[in-house]
Amino acid sequence: MTAPYHSIVIGGGHNGLTCAAYLARAGKRVLVLEAADRVGGAAVTRSFAPGFKVSACAHLLHQMPQDIITDLGLIRHGLVFAAEAMPTISLAADGPHLRLPARVNGGLSGEDVTAYSTFMARMRRFAAHLRPMLSRTPPRLGTGTAADNGALLRLAWEIRSLGRTGMRDLLRIIGMNMYDLVEECFASPALRAAVAFDAVLGTNFGPRSPGTVLTFLYRLAAESGACGAAMAQPRGGMGTVSDALAAAAQAAGAEIRVAARVARVAVRDDRAVGVLLADGETIAGRHVISNADPRTTFLNLLGAEHLDTGFVRRIDHFRQRGLTAKVHLALSAAPPFRDLALAGLRSRMIIAPSLSYVETAFNATKYGDYSASPAMEIVVPTASDATMAPAAQHVLSAVVQYAPYSHTDGWSAVKQNFLDRIIETIETYAPGLRGLIIAAELLTPADIETEFGISGGHWHHGELAFDQFFMVRPVPGATQYESPLEGFFLCGAGSHPGGGVMGLGGRNAARQVLKKAA
Repeated sequence: MTAPYHSIVIGGGHNGLTCAAYLARAGKRVLVLEAADRVGGAAVTRSFAPGFKVSACAHLLHQMPQDIITDLGLIRHGLVFAAEAMPTISLAADGPHLRLPARVNGGLSGEDVTAYSTFMARMRRFAAHLRPMLSRTPPRLGTGTAADNGALLRLAWEIRSLGRTGMRDLLRIIGMNMYDLVEECFASPALRAAVAFDAVLGTNFGPRSPGTVLTFLYRLAAESGACGAAMAQPRGGMGTVSDALAAAAQAAGAEIRVAARVARVAVRDDRAVGVLLADGETIAGRHVISNADPRTTFLNLLGAEHLDTGFVRRIDHFRQRGLTAKVHLALSAAPPFRDLALAGLRSRMIIAPSLSYVETAFNATKYGDYSASPAMEIVVPTASDATMAPAAQHVLSAVVQYAPYSHTDGWSAVKQNFLDRIIETIETYAPGLRGLIIAAELLTPADIETEFGISGGHWHHGELAFDQFFMVRPVPGATQYESPLEGFFLCGAGSHPGGGVMGLGGRNAARQVLKKAA
């Protein structure tokens, strides 16, 4: 085959589009192939009831770096924010709600307000020193090369520059669980839970799980350079982020084809040389870059026959089964959250009243069951963006912790029961909600796998844990965005730095491809 394309990107999710945009800006001929009839992957806006639209999976933008937005001109290409710097409200069933950033309200003492300010300053300082590694290709261990040794020294310097006291403090807490850390810092049960909730959102962890301080710092590190003061709602939903990325890639010269499902990566002489589409078309390219999750990438698109047994075993053991569900409600009126006017509905709301509540919600999944009283992140996008629903009507979108990938009784038998429990839980804080529901949709991890093509339905394409993080993500032998097969690369959330709508995986991968192609 001839090679008309410099790079073929499999998957038009946000990382794939970002990768294509940066490669095209470098003057390379790039083709993006997306199996669905639209780009975006899990960052899409779609209808779920007549007249009602929702961000189907991710519903807030809080981790995309401002420099990517600026580099690619995403504002010029249509990205507009309906809400920025959104505060967080931890809902209370009775009594005042807890609002973050913390003030003396909701039963919060002056001591806890001060403690929260001190705690967040401390965590943000650590996150600021970790953030540079998100934008770098991680080093490989044991190679002895100047590049890898230099990268390790830069990482060591970032930690050492915290000073002796700061470095010791970081090393003491980074392997801890958030349950112990917040109990050490705050007296308020609601404040403890609200902080810990951000460490477990979208993960397979509960507050007592070791390593949840790492996931909390990861979130803060990504947010520290993000747009909209971290928490933002794009006008028109998350699909507008993907549309802007696609427009930026096309403006730079990249080609995008939708409804073009890749069946296999074409291999010749132990090198990727293009792709074979499901319709039988073969497209040649010097480099193939997968935005799919690691299991799909290596076991389905490439095939185990091109990989050694040890590598296949590592991919097979890569943990990427999700525990997070998504709920969409079409409402005839604004949701009646107690003591919240329309301005309050423009906030990010969470249901996490105590540490034990969240931990108990997590415990159910150990036995293949859903949480009877789930923890949630809730937004009402129509409170800031009326284009998402008919006039005077509203959409409620909730990220729900926890739901197992496989239920012991089968999801077909219990899915409606789980949806009822979710609605009942929300109604505790919004009495009368059920009477406003026009339509409801629940996506379990298995549904997320089916709709978005993410094996296991994990939001991050794989668990963020010490053994699946940074220089060993996704697995040894596939770090630095490279695969064991020459010419075959990764750019998705299963590679460093992981999940979240950041685009850093795509940009980092593009840089690595350009480096290898030089």
